[in-house]
Amino acid sequence: MRRIAVIDAPSNLGLRPPTPTSVPGCAKAPGALRDHNLIARLGARDAGCLTPPRYDPGGWRPGDGVCHARSIAAYSRALADRIGAIIDRGEFPLVLGGDCSILLGAAIAMHRLGEEVGGRIGLAFVDGHSDFRHPGNASYVGAAAGEDLALVTGRGQADLTAIEGRRPYFRDIDVVVLGIRAQDEYRLDLQAAGIVTRPVPLLRAEGPARSAQWAKEQLADCAGYWVHVDVDVLDPSVMPAVDAPDDGGIAFPELELLLAGLVDSPHCLGMELTVFDPDYDPDGAYAAEIVSTLVAGLAPVYAPTPASATGTVVTPVDGAGERPADAAGTADSARASGMPTPPLRPVPTASARPGISGPGVGAPPAPAPRTNRAATGDAREADADAEIA
Repeated sequence: MRRIAVIDAPSNLGLRPPTPTSVPGCAKAPGALRDHNLIARLGARDAGCLTPPRYDPGGWRPGDGVCHARSIAAYSRALADRIGAIIDRGEFPLVLGGDCSILLGAAIAMHRLGEEVGGRIGLAFVDGHSDFRHPGNASYVGAAAGEDLALVTGRGQADLTAIEGRRPYFRDIDVVVLGIRAQDEYRLDLQAAGIVTRPVPLLRAEGPARSAQWAKEQLADCAGYWVHVDVDVLDPSVMPAVDAPDDGGIAFPELELLLAGLVDSPHCLGMELTVFDPDYDPDGAYAAEIVSTLVAGLAPVYAPTPASATGTVVTPVDGAGERPADAAGTADSARASGMPTPPLRPVPTASARPGISGPGVGAPPAPAPRTNRAATGDAREADADAEIA
């Protein structure tokens, strides 16, 4: 088992304003989830909050590129530092977004790690939309939360796709997409890029557990992998509190099984959760469902093993997320010896991280308009982009 470290990344920089006088509410998501005792129920360590820059689209117009690009780049570097520090402690980072632009921070952290060990890190992308809009397939771009998968695979402006001179953060062959709708506008672009997908109909036909196993098999050549989960993978009948609800999603029990299968591997390095908007959850019912799903789905990471190496039962105990002294000591010993936790796939060459595989590694408001992720600007263009997942 690993201790989970929960870090808040409440950035809404990747979305357009829901109305001309408001800001996206997903920045409130970490607090709403914490209100349901998420950290205590996971036995997790509270790794704090990385406060994002101010949300201010200003005079952005179509043709200006990604809105908030400079702020997103700076925030992504800082988030990558925080994620890397958690992994260096032998812990499992759980990043609470925020919108999908926080994937850039995780992507930079994973690329740094892959470079350090001489391997590649993969991405399991669980999302109701492909988020694959880029200058090569759209009239303009603007909202990074609708373009995050394109950006982390190297498509788009260099100030976001080549931070620290890294491009791409994830190779196309190291990405698996699960949960997009069958009619996703960019499904053929994904296919042409060689990015494998399992849309909802196929995911349901095969089952979430088998789909998780399939995804891990696709990433078998990677040293490890990161998991991205956008809660809009869920059907709006059970999760309308998102910026872009789209029919045809999965149910909470299916997400729980999918998540459990994906994290049930020492090669899963961490995960992020994005796009939940508490502005559309006034009584907290959806937040409670998300927390219950996370607690059950992440059990393979934190659940107690029958016994530690000394025969002592190991179990997460208190609200602060501290483990018993023997469990903490085991992790400390691993770090002191230079062996990372989790163990990653072995490499044939020497590495700073032994075990990583090498090269080749009131009344509720109505749901927000689906144009939040559309590039900000001309209404006609935004309406067209609203048909994008």
